[in-house]
Amino acid sequence: MAELTLKVLDQNGKTICESRGEDYVSLVCNAQYQEGDRIVLETSEKNIDIFLQVDDALGAALCYITDNVSFQIPFGEKRICYSPKVFYGELHYLYARTAREEEVHAYRNLALNVCDQHGDTHCFPHASANVETRGESVFAARNAIDGVCENRSHGKWPYESWGINMQDDAEMTVDFGREVEADKVVLYTRSDFPHDNWWKQVTLNFSDGTELVWELEKSSLPHSITFAPKRIRWVRLGNLIKSEDPSPFPALSQIEVYGSV
Repeated sequence: MAELTLKVLDQNGKTICESRGEDYVSLVCNAQYQEGDRIVLETSEKNIDIFLQVDDALGAALCYITDNVSFQIPFGEKRICYSPKVFYGELHYLYARTAREEEVHAYRNLALNVCDQHGDTHCFPHASANVETRGESVFAARNAIDGVCENRSHGKWPYESWGINMQDDAEMTVDFGREVEADKVVLYTRSDFPHDNWWKQVTLNFSDGTELVWELEKSSLPHSITFAPKRIRWVRLGNLIKSEDPSPFPALSQIEVYGSV
């Protein structure tokens, strides 16, 4: 059994509230969050699969946890890529529980993680990129794995996306934290036309050394590609070739990677 502890800490590391449990822990926080507050998940076991909910309006994510997790509660500009209901008010329900074997090994979107943040999170899957437009939260790589597929506009939630700052060498990586087996990728490219451009070709590079060159179309609909199952730790989206449309702003609303552990 895994000993799980959930805490809410203030900017000075003082505990606001805390709860402990074996394989399951829930926490009700009766406080309005202040800037600098963070949520901490401590586990007695590392490298385990955990359903983690840092906010009831955000929902739970099936995460692969390699060490204790610290989730910084967003404020100001960092908050607008989330629903306005998230982290709001004076009553919050959090929980963590170890995942069952059938949940871990089910065929699913392995890239989905509503709890993803910048940096060394110890919480996978994790999205990172070599560029995010102006460093703004609404264009962060994490937006592309948050489960929000709305792609017909741009800016604050629910139109957050991964923005490439008009860089032709832009790349985004989804790291699963361990080896998984994948056989399908789905892309929701942003389609706020005519503001947006679109990629007519992209390349998927995989940690096993293989790559797929993928031709796309101008569409709001999801793009899907299937392939023979690959054992991979990460997938990287790059070699992004824009169409001849005049806009300099192609972007990605969501990437899904289907398979099993």
